[in-house]
Amino acid sequence: MLITLARALRLDDDQQRYLYELAGRADALPRRRRPAQRVRPAMRRLLAQLTATPALVLGKRLDILAWNPAATALFTDFESIPADRRNYLRLLFTNPAIRELHENWQHDAREAVAALRMEAAADAADPDLSGLVGDLSVQDPDFRRWWAEHHVNTATYGTKHYSHPLVGKLTLDCDTWASPDGEGQRLMVLTAEQGTPSHDALLILTAWAAEDKTTNRTQ
Repeated sequence: MLITLARALRLDDDQQRYLYELAGRADALPRRRRPAQRVRPAMRRLLAQLTATPALVLGKRLDILAWNPAATALFTDFESIPADRRNYLRLLFTNPAIRELHENWQHDAREAVAALRMEAAADAADPDLSGLVGDLSVQDPDFRRWWAEHHVNTATYGTKHYSHPLVGKLTLDCDTWASPDGEGQRLMVLTAEQGTPSHDALLILTAWAAEDKTTNRTQ
């Protein structure tokens, strides 16, 4: 009945949602396929200019939409991961190499869960988010327990401690900037204070990443 009325009145998505809420049937609102996330051109330009520090563009649900060579050198070869599995939180819980990379994995993973919980509060009807939460709840008891705690995290900066197989210990400042268009895209950048061992290690990593990229182009 409601969907027939909505079609007859030619209501847009927001108007349909209001109609269902008035009728007390918000749970019955038809699910619409979400458009694919695309990296904003400004975000891509910023990413390309960050050559000496790892950086990622995160979308909704902490999906990894883009990255630079330094991020590949620090974390993993994101290109080899199927796009529908390329999610920051999923990799934290299911990728052994990334899990081992984080010295304070429990803290970092729990804060990432809290960030996703904050996003869920704003868009609880997102079917892809529900699928991600369901998958990780089945696979990992820590995720299941932390998700049930309803802790939320709105922090946009912090410190990460890594143990990298090539360069050893890294202490990096992690800063995240949100896109001003309200689409949920964020630029995450990892930096180290100049003159510190972590800064020197980042230089080694980025130099290695640049050399590896040049080698691949010539093959």
